[in-house]
Amino acid sequence: MNVTIINGQNHKGSTYNIGKILALYLTEDYNITEFFLPKDLPKFCSGCNKCFMESETLCPHYTFTQPITKALDAADVIIFTTPVYVYHCTGSMKAFLDHYAYRWMLHRPNGDMFNKQAVCISTAAGAGMKSACKDIKDSMFFWGVGKTHTYGVAVRATCFDDITPQLKNNIDKDTVKLAKKIKLRQGSVSPKLKTKGFFRVARMLNKKNGWNPVDVSYWQSMGWHEKTRPWHKKP
Repeated sequence: MNVTIINGQNHKGSTYNIGKILALYLTEDYNITEFFLPKDLPKFCSGCNKCFMESETLCPHYTFTQPITKALDAADVIIFTTPVYVYHCTGSMKAFLDHYAYRWMLHRPNGDMFNKQAVCISTAAGAGMKSACKDIKDSMFFWGVGKTHTYGVAVRATCFDDITPQLKNNIDKDTVKLAKKIKLRQGSVSPKLKTKGFFRVARMLNKKNGWNPVDVSYWQSMGWHEKTRPWHKKP
């Protein structure tokens, strides 16, 4: 199993450590690819619309996004880690998600995403994990990801070493359970009816009222204007 981790911070704190623990329960270390934000994507989306109107390869930050995109596409499971910043994900994680708006279902989703799993992990000293995970989970829905898991925990500490042994033990048990769920779904992931329904709406808009020729051409090349659907298993 290939795992890609997108860390919403550069430092290896509580959220990073929980994400790495989960990844190691899923696979061997050599099958894990990690990125740290903002180090590996140190730019904000400039709103130039190149990705929407022409090609994502023309993004002014393509040299940063290209290796991340390659890893996302190769992954079976994508893990996102973010500590809570003012009740939301980190600014660097939001900047990352902004760069992939062209991959929303209304534009040019990657068909493989519909059979993938994602995990949103968030920690805080007190609260805000649910809303921080939601920031990421929203994009996973619009990317078409088949199944997105969330795990938030109030660690009551500012660094991983200060978490109490009992809480660390609980976190370990939780990650073991989550890893089992992910492994059981591996190879049989299919998006929910809500995702399929939104895809149908996007298909209708693209086919009848497609305002962007680049998006229309992409959907046609995928066969999605006809009977092919991205969650159909490849022969």
